[in-house]
Amino acid sequence: MEPVELLKQNLAIEPDLQNFIGFVLECVNKLGGNPFASSIASLDLMQKLRSAGAATGFPLLASLLLQGHQLKVQWGEHAEHLKITNLAQPPKPDTVAQLRRYLQNSTESADPALLLQRNAEMVRYFDETRARTEKELEALQQTLEKLQTELHESLRQAETDPLTGLLNRRAFDEKLGQAFRHTMRQKVSPLSLIMLDLDHFKEINDQFGHQFGDAYLNKMTHALRSAIRKDVDFAFRFGGDEFAMVIFADYRQACNKAMQVLRLMETKVSIGISTINPSTADGFTVEEFILHADNALYEAKNSGRGRIVVELCALPDSSNCQFSCPQIANLAHD
Repeated sequence: MEPVELLKQNLAIEPDLQNFIGFVLECVNKLGGNPFASSIASLDLMQKLRSAGAATGFPLLASLLLQGHQLKVQWGEHAEHLKITNLAQPPKPDTVAQLRRYLQNSTESADPALLLQRNAEMVRYFDETRARTEKELEALQQTLEKLQTELHESLRQAETDPLTGLLNRRAFDEKLGQAFRHTMRQKVSPLSLIMLDLDHFKEINDQFGHQFGDAYLNKMTHALRSAIRKDVDFAFRFGGDEFAMVIFADYRQACNKAMQVLRLMETKVSIGISTINPSTADGFTVEEFILHADNALYEAKNSGRGRIVVELCALPDSSNCQFSCPQIANLAHD
């Protein structure tokens, strides 16, 4: 059987709550319910309604329902309810209709002072709710910023070589891949990959000790950072004595930057460079790009170390072009 709604009221302020409880008890009497049991149930009801926000300025809606021979109250978004009493028998439809009209007339006769109080309490409630919500949002924003900072720091540490502070191999794979795809897609600017290997580093480490070796690695780090443009190019340490730079420039500028490193490291570095540009064939891959730099580095080491070899990558109108950086001859005689 579908319930019949006898009364529906907003319980924003204390008089609303008191009036609603009074109407509930009045309905029990008019319908022949047990007034003693209903009074006990009404005390429990008042406590539950207060817990749900009644009489705080919150616009809590409560309904008095008649379902068969049962009288109950329902409230809130989750339709919480409480039985008030069981009637001896279901009331006649005329009795129910008359009771509904009576309750409607009673709630519609509003006291102006009561209306003002209700409006003031609801305004206060909404203001407090807004202030509380803004404070909670501010706290959430601070928490989010803290988590973002922690995440950024975690990602930075995950991509950083702990000894030198340079980007590591993991970061190399990601950032080189992004730069390569962008360059090949846009076809407007060149990109150079510089692979570097400290010459005879193992002998240096064995002869002078690991502390000196670490200082030597950091000297190489300083040389790389001096050569690249901050927030434009990238410098990496793979581990051991292997390093790399990604330069957003052609092979000539890459040669100049490699020469800076070579001078600072007193020509004790072997360097290989590969370059792509708008003329590079579309099918050229990042793996081939790395391979060309590796090949150039191998040639630099194989031909005497302490030198720079450049390999231009997959030009459509010619075979791969490998040559020594032209400034190297002058440097070798300094």
